[in-house]
Amino acid sequence: MAAVLTKVRNIGIMAHIDAGKTTVTERILYFSGKTHKIGEVHDGTAVMDFMQEEQERGITITSAATKCPWNGYDINLIDTPGHVDFTAEVERSLRVLDGAVAVFDASEGVQAQSETVWRQGQKYHLPCLCFINKMDKIGADFDMSVQSIRDKLLANPVPVQIPIGAESDFKGFVDLLTMKAVFFKQEETAASFHEEEIPEQLRDEAERYRHEMIEAAADYDEKLMEHYVNDESLTAEQIIGGLRQGTLQGKLNLVFVGSALKNMGVRRLMDAITLFLPCPLERPAAVGFKKGDKEKPIDVVCDSEKPFVGLAFKITADKHGDLYFTRIYQGTLKTGSRILNVNRDRKENITRIFQMHANSRKILDVAHAGDIVAVVGMKETLTGDTLCDTHNRVMLENISFPETVISMSIEPRSAADRMKLSEALLMLRKEDPTFVFKYDDETGQTIISGMGELHLEVLEHKLVRDLGVDVRVGKPRVAYKEAISQPAKAEGKFVRQTGGRGQFGHVVIEIEPLFKEDGHYSRKNEFCNAIAGGVIPKEYIPAVENGVMEGLSSGPLSGYPIVGAKVTLLDGSFHAVDSSEIAFEQAGVLAVQEAIQNAGPILLEPVMRVQAVVPEANYGTVQGNLIAKRGEITDTHLHGNMRVLDAKVPLAEMFGYSGQIRSATGGRGNFSMEPLNYEKVPEQISEKILMGY
Repeated sequence: MAAVLTKVRNIGIMAHIDAGKTTVTERILYFSGKTHKIGEVHDGTAVMDFMQEEQERGITITSAATKCPWNGYDINLIDTPGHVDFTAEVERSLRVLDGAVAVFDASEGVQAQSETVWRQGQKYHLPCLCFINKMDKIGADFDMSVQSIRDKLLANPVPVQIPIGAESDFKGFVDLLTMKAVFFKQEETAASFHEEEIPEQLRDEAERYRHEMIEAAADYDEKLMEHYVNDESLTAEQIIGGLRQGTLQGKLNLVFVGSALKNMGVRRLMDAITLFLPCPLERPAAVGFKKGDKEKPIDVVCDSEKPFVGLAFKITADKHGDLYFTRIYQGTLKTGSRILNVNRDRKENITRIFQMHANSRKILDVAHAGDIVAVVGMKETLTGDTLCDTHNRVMLENISFPETVISMSIEPRSAADRMKLSEALLMLRKEDPTFVFKYDDETGQTIISGMGELHLEVLEHKLVRDLGVDVRVGKPRVAYKEAISQPAKAEGKFVRQTGGRGQFGHVVIEIEPLFKEDGHYSRKNEFCNAIAGGVIPKEYIPAVENGVMEGLSSGPLSGYPIVGAKVTLLDGSFHAVDSSEIAFEQAGVLAVQEAIQNAGPILLEPVMRVQAVVPEANYGTVQGNLIAKRGEITDTHLHGNMRVLDAKVPLAEMFGYSGQIRSATGGRGNFSMEPLNYEKVPEQISEKILMGY
């Protein structure tokens, strides 16, 4: 099995929206022989964008997995979304991969969402290659793109290819490993290419880039360094060895160029994936632990002979049975086997195993360590749950997802739809961990929350079109939070006497605000037990914590959750007969609710990081508009004849902005945004908001 695993690459394609991820993926499928016709995003025929919603909008919404062969290797490939509203799809995909290819628009370089997906990849220490796409586009600038990777991503880009020409003059590239020029001849279905000597006018530049590449590679290979220092001639294989070591350590990010739409450069990129990115055996062992005990880490190694450990990272509803996408980290999974979901402490049955190709599938009898498969038969598993052998309980770190920032009300149009709605919402929640819903007792409406307007719109369409539930929807609303501005102490006493055994719980707590390193409120709450001398028996402490967390789930100003609070249990008392977990839980609720009232509750709002790209002539108008929206311009620079503005703006002010920026720039401006943090709402604005509650 080890010999086979060396030929496996589990990789993801990631980028800012419209940089060309799906187009790159479609070319990989075509050139590997996985498909026999090139799918195009712009005409809705992309294999990996198989949802109707994706084909209509021309964007990727859900990550799609496939497996394709290349030169004796098997590439397990996941095409991820670029739109910030679907960032959870990127998060859970990168969590289970071994390497990534970041795609950049040659005319734009690093864009806002490029930074987000790059940070997600870095969080999981993924070795990453860079592909400068769209070299044939107006404004394409290779040097600018490479410099933006260095400046904005704080990465170490090392070109392995440099382009020959740009924009309409883009003809091919110089391969710095072989020092040959690769020229493409554009044809109708694919691009043939041939190698020849480097053009004279590019030779000095190619020599300079090659020298820099070898210097970078030599830092990670002692023998190569020795040859380099002694000025000895080097083979391509020697240089590849050093570059690969630097890439696997996450210290080098090799840069390749091309135009996926014109079929230029993708086959060399596929070669690079097999040459430079790791196989499952070359990744560090995943770290597991016994449930509830993170102090003793357990190495989960890529070995098919050891007990099974896997991670369910994505769930897709299907009429023939829900598909649970699973990365197998250790051991072997067989059809008909019974496994344990450690998170839920439930045994699950595996009735079918599939190898996926977008929305089509191939049945497997067995899957091994290093594989990414979809299984059918499980009932209670959720995204991020660890699956393992029933006799070997190991839990992997769960996947963390960002909080929702926007919500809207929905109501079923008929009694029949009301019956279907709750079931449909549970199905959507199972599929999408960033989707939240709750029932509002006062209005009788159901409130759904997500990552942005587009996210909620897609979910609404899923409800109506795919799940057959007819609903009325309200206007999108901002998902505010509440926080406290000062410390406070409070006492909670829950006493009930009904003739027989009563209820008694008594706690004293202190609450104080929690801040992150950047000075903004933390989005988490903490509970600290400072009880000494056994004044509250330790078996009741978890009940107090549950009560405290329940009390923080609804703030006094608007009913939104309290965040950034640290609650310390200081004192209390108990009754030998009447005390119970329920009593201490209720005491915790009462204490925290009183403490919040005395701790200066304030309203927090989500603030977005906004990047607008507008013609220089419209810069003043757009800047003034953003400032009028309570925005703060954080950076601005010229990019060709366009002005790029970076700003932070409250989400509440950004509804409908796409129409406004188009109007202000005659249709030439565009923008992207992503959640940045939560900040205090100015008092006069806060009063207006709270009047609506």
